[in-house]
This record gives sequence, C-alpha cells and structure tokens, in this order.
Amino acid sequence: MTYDLHGRTQRLELSDQNLRDFEAVVLDATPEGIVLSRSAFYPGGGGQPADHGVLIWQGVETRVVGVRKGDDLELIPAEGDPVPPVGTVVRAAVADARRSALMRTHSGLHVLCGVVFRDYGCLVTGGNMDEMSARMDFNLPEVPPGFKEAVEDACNAEIVADRRIDVRVLPRAEAFAIPDIIRTATNLVPETVQDVRIVDIVGLDTQADGGTHVASTKQIGRIKVAKIESKGRGFRRLRIQISD
Repeated sequence: MTYDLHGRTQRLELSDQNLRDFEAVVLDATPEGIVLSRSAFYPGGGGQPADHGVLIWQGVETRVVGVRKGDDLELIPAEGDPVPPVGTVVRAAVADARRSALMRTHSGLHVLCGVVFRDYGCLVTGGNMDEMSARMDFNLPEVPPGFKEAVEDACNAEIVADRRIDVRVLPRAEAFAIPDIIRTATNLVPETVQDVRIVDIVGLDTQADGGTHVASTKQIGRIKVAKIESKGRGFRRLRIQISD
C-alpha cells in the first residue's frame, strides 16, 4: 500500500500514533528543508498543525519547527541550526507534549462532530485547532435553546463512556460505502487517493481522516464549549477547550 508514503519518506505516524522517537537516513538536506527516509513528524492537515521536534546527529542538535508537503516531505529546520549531511543517520524525536495535546484536541473535535451530526444532523464546513483549543464550523441555520449546554454535556458523556478510537485503511470504494463517512459539507478526499484512512470513534463517529488521535475518548479529558459565533446565514462556529 502507498498510503504511508510521501515522496521518498515513509510516514511512520500513520500506523503508530504514539511513536515519538525513531532513526532515519538523511536523503536530502538544505537550510530550507530536510528529507528523511522515514518520519513520525505529522506534516499538518485537516486543521491539525505540523509537529515540532529535534534531530540528533554526530553530537549535534537540529530543531524541527515545521513540516512542508511537496514532492517530498521536508522537515523545516530552525533558522541558523546546522543541517545534517546527506547519508547521515539521525535520531529524531517528536515534541511529545505538543503532539499529545494535539491528539487530544483532534479527537475532541471528532467527538464534537459526532455529537452535533447525531443530535442535530449538521455537517462540518470548516475547522482548526491548536494545543487544547479548537473551533469547528457547522451548517446550523438556527441555534436551538440550550444548544451550547446540551452539546457540551453530550460530548462529555461520550468521553466518560470511554469509546475506543480505531484507525484503519480501506480501499476507496469500500471506505465510501460506509454511510456518512464524509462529515464535511464538501468531500475533501482527492480523487487520486485510493487508500482511505478511517478514524472510528466506535459507536459515535466514523470519518475519513489523516490526523493523529488518542486511543479512546477518555484520554481526551474534558470538553468545554467556550463560545458559539455566527459565521453568516446558516453557519455557526463552536469554539472548544480541552482540559484534564
């Protein structure tokens, strides 16, 4: 399968979301970007920011401050940091606190999406996240009385239920045969993608998704619906915060 490749780089985080440390060979390197043979750095997408971290090589440290997706997956080194020569074996470490916070937040957004779709039939029109805070936009024409409190309570009930979060990859035709697999108003999975990664909060929410997630809803923590904003006729933005 080719879903775990980006250019010359094998993407380790797609099959092991808890992997933080790994070794790889430098395939290309400039002050603008470093290409590794394998990487656990999430490159960003679907509203989830790219990982940060470090590369250790020959007693030298290179900070990774972002990831660029082009023909290859390029790790962006901090300005002024040394760049490892091509052929060097590096030890890489993904910044754990940042990744873990983003995993909790991303899974929290999927709980929010599942609850709003189940209880109100609304599709997602946009979203973004940072560490422990996020926003998601829905095609919700009117805000029912008690909506904010009802959504927050329902989300936290799903967290307490400790629902398993499974990740699997399916052929495109099989994936799109799953009812309501696309929870966005527009299908964002390109036609060229033949192996579709599925994130399933068992019993609540099943979506095509490329991001990283915790193993169960209980690991998210607690969701607070901090604010509801109007984003034009028929659209509402829900801002959430994640806490322990």
